[in-house]
Amino acid sequence: MIVRDENKLHGTDRSVSDAEWTSIRMLLADDQMGFSFHITHIKAGSEHTFHYKNHFESVYCIKGKGTIEDLATGEVHEITPGVMYALDKHDKHTLRCEEDFAFACCFNPPVTGKEVHREDGSYAAPDEAA
Repeated sequence: MIVRDENKLHGTDRSVSDAEWTSIRMLLADDQMGFSFHITHIKAGSEHTFHYKNHFESVYCIKGKGTIEDLATGEVHEITPGVMYALDKHDKHTLRCEEDFAFACCFNPPVTGKEVHREDGSYAAPDEAA
C-alpha cells in the first residue's frame, strides 16, 4: 500500500513548479501503478497551452474557475469544481485560469517526475530523453 500526504511533498523532488503552477507528483512511474497521479495548483490570471502527444491525461477540478479551449475545434468549456476533462485524442488545448485552480490529474503512461514541458507543450515519450 502506498500512502502519501501532499502537504509533506512540497519542496521535495516530487514537487515541480514554475512561477504560475505547482504539480505535486503523488504517484510516478516507479510506483508501478500504470499511471501517475498529480495534484496541480495553477495561479489565477495565467494561461497555458499544452499538447500531450505522448500521454493521455484526465483532469478533475477540485477548486477554481476558468476555461479550456480545444485548439483543433475552437470549442471552449467552462471548468469549475466537479468538472472533469480527458484528453483522449492527445488534444492540444489552452487552459485559462480566472481563479486559482486545484486539479487532480492522471497521466498514462505514467510520468517519471523528471519531465519538463517542451516548446510544443508536450512531454517526451517515456522511451525518449526528456
